[in-house]
Amino acid sequence: MSPTVIQQKRHQQILTDVVRTYIETGEPVSSRSVVLRHVEPLSSATVRNVMADLEEGGYLYQPHTSAGRVPTAAAYRFFIEQVTAQATASPEDRQWIRRELEAAQTPEAVMERASHVLSAVSRGVGIFISPPLSRSVVEHVRFLIVPENRVLVILVTTGGVTRDKMIRTERVFRQEDLDRVSAYLNGHYVGWTIEAMRADLRQQVEREREQYSRLAQDALMLCDPAILGDSGERKIYVEGASQIAAAFDSTSQEQLRELLEAIEEKDRLIALLSGCIEAPEPVHVELGLDQMSHAGKNLAIVSATYTSRDQAQGTLGIVAPIRMHYERVITAVAFMAQFFSDQPEGS
Repeated sequence: MSPTVIQQKRHQQILTDVVRTYIETGEPVSSRSVVLRHVEPLSSATVRNVMADLEEGGYLYQPHTSAGRVPTAAAYRFFIEQVTAQATASPEDRQWIRRELEAAQTPEAVMERASHVLSAVSRGVGIFISPPLSRSVVEHVRFLIVPENRVLVILVTTGGVTRDKMIRTERVFRQEDLDRVSAYLNGHYVGWTIEAMRADLRQQVEREREQYSRLAQDALMLCDPAILGDSGERKIYVEGASQIAAAFDSTSQEQLRELLEAIEEKDRLIALLSGCIEAPEPVHVELGLDQMSHAGKNLAIVSATYTSRDQAQGTLGIVAPIRMHYERVITAVAFMAQFFSDQPEGS
């Protein structure tokens, strides 16, 4: 692939036109199609020469001798980097996304609605992954004594999501002991994740054994993810598998079945989206998902992480055919990630 080819402004403009036209039509793009949509007056001969250069550089290919050109993965990467960098969600999309999400009555319903919106935007699979318990941001905690040496733990996370868990403890607690622990946690750790809270409590135990030993140790035990039954599992909301099936109706039945099975394997989807957590860019785009299935080479993932108090929480995104409207999809994913960062977990 020649790096000098794409450095020429005219080549960049024509490649952008080819990618946009192919995304819109799904048909190989002819030089005449580019001439008709290009802002600057160009002859068909000039466009053909530029397209030949782009083909030689690895950005286009010609499926048949008499056909127009089709973008390669390199062309899509160029398009994503150069064209969508400055794009923002349209006012109509922003209003629609807000209206859809704010209409949901519960945090869980908001997350489910989010996957539906992402699917509608991309005409692919919309995915929303909530954080595991250990990374949930806690706004309030309460412990209640119940019979048979058990304690009911009530965690209210940011956004109003309530998690209840009945645990059995080795130590016999009185209600006043539990009230003292919950008062300490609510007074010092509102807005912390359980993971961060437990790390700080361990330091408290080490630094101030005499003063805080019993209180901090009780808090550590009562908020132990292992005791609370947190195995690191996350809730995942998926919608739009039928749209993927429709997009790949020409794929062999075996490959289509393999693809749909991969979509149903939620662990695989979580692994795919989790890759964006370490990505430096706000929205992570990956072209060609060979690790997903044989048909995955024709798929792309667009994902983003949403945060709370600068801490990564869950992820959201789409899996869709590579030929998608990237500007709309990328800006919608970015806007939705910001929505959940501003109002974590669907508040």
